[in-house]
Amino acid sequence: MSDKKHNCLILGVTGGIACGKSTVAHMLAELGAHVIDFDVLARQVVEPGKPALQKIADYFGTDLIGKDGQLDRKKLSVIVFRNPEKLRKLESFTHPAINEEYFRQVSGIAEKSPATVLLAVIPLLFEFDLGHMVDKILVVYIPRKEQIKRLTRRDCISEEAAGDILRAQIPIDEKLRQADFVIRNENSPEDTRKQVMELWHKLTSGIPVPVD
Repeated sequence: MSDKKHNCLILGVTGGIACGKSTVAHMLAELGAHVIDFDVLARQVVEPGKPALQKIADYFGTDLIGKDGQLDRKKLSVIVFRNPEKLRKLESFTHPAINEEYFRQVSGIAEKSPATVLLAVIPLLFEFDLGHMVDKILVVYIPRKEQIKRLTRRDCISEEAAGDILRAQIPIDEKLRQADFVIRNENSPEDTRKQVMELWHKLTSGIPVPVD
């Protein structure tokens, strides 16, 4: 549960890769939810002039910074891929900055809309044990076979590579066990939207907005 002093209901949106988290978040946003996407935060904290970017340059080398001052994320990913020590070092630079920016944005939204639903889209919510940063958890689910199909099509990778990516994440069954809500996203957009509407009704009327 989140440690907060406001009346926003923070819903953590997560699930396996290529399950449609952004799609579901967009549908909820259309209904009135505010959205904070951790993938967006991860890019924001390494923008030119940000302390995290300087730490990355100092540790990994300034050749990762382009002439425009932007971080070469692809080059960095090659460096940390299959290198747990360097990956942990990178995370030590970025994660505190991401968390700080997250709470800053939560406070800003809560000040303007004190009783609202706020979505925290956190792809690796379980992997990084971030459940304490939200009030409820929504897992977007599709079967593994469909997940591999979507991932290979989206990222133009082999089924073997897609399987490797899935094995690096916490099994979806474990995520489902820890979820407060589940949306199955393997069927039509209309079916997903129907589930989203039902969830929205629960969030805005069936579940009391938490108070401090």
